[in-house]
Amino acid sequence: MTDFNEIKDSLVSLDDQRLLHLVNDALGKKIPASDILNKGLIAGIDIVGEKMENEDMFIPEVLMAAQIMAKGVEILKPLLGDDETSARGRVVIGTVKGDLHDIGKNLVAMMMESAGLAVHNLGVDIAPEEFVAQIKEKNANILCLSALLTTTMPMMKQTIDAVVESGLRDQVKIMIGGAPVTQVFADDIGADAFASDAGSAAKAAKILAN
Repeated sequence: MTDFNEIKDSLVSLDDQRLLHLVNDALGKKIPASDILNKGLIAGIDIVGEKMENEDMFIPEVLMAAQIMAKGVEILKPLLGDDETSARGRVVIGTVKGDLHDIGKNLVAMMMESAGLAVHNLGVDIAPEEFVAQIKEKNANILCLSALLTTTMPMMKQTIDAVVESGLRDQVKIMIGGAPVTQVFADDIGADAFASDAGSAAKAAKILAN
């Protein structure tokens, strides 16, 4: 439907005023808020993620797209039923103990939120036992670990071991990422997924949540 294509285009082109006008216009035409969310906004942010993967969009633009989408979601929220606003997954995300880097991790969190996931961003320098506690408290089914230093990568393995020891491993899928992290390392430490950028992380999280 044209309205959805225009909403997607306005999000990808970072035209916030046009996007908000189109969202309100679609509501005025009695288009269900859930359709506007899923077929317009979420479909648009998926395109943004793909463009980031292909290096057609960069971090400042992706951050802006996520912020614009959030404005559109705010308009729709009062019109969405509980079932329609229920998140596709519950994510706990943080940078592992000893590492203070958070820009990439925050971008991943924003992209996951934009994709319809409930995200609990714990911040940086998070100890394994805190990750475990938050998985329990938030009833999370996805855990995302970030490390930007080779010296803190072993803490990812310690965190996964702590999740296993807590008896929660069957409940939660674990994704890791960060500049020095690789698929080989993810396989070695028993992670379920590896993502090299925010777009692919959001895409992978949606798959893990199903």
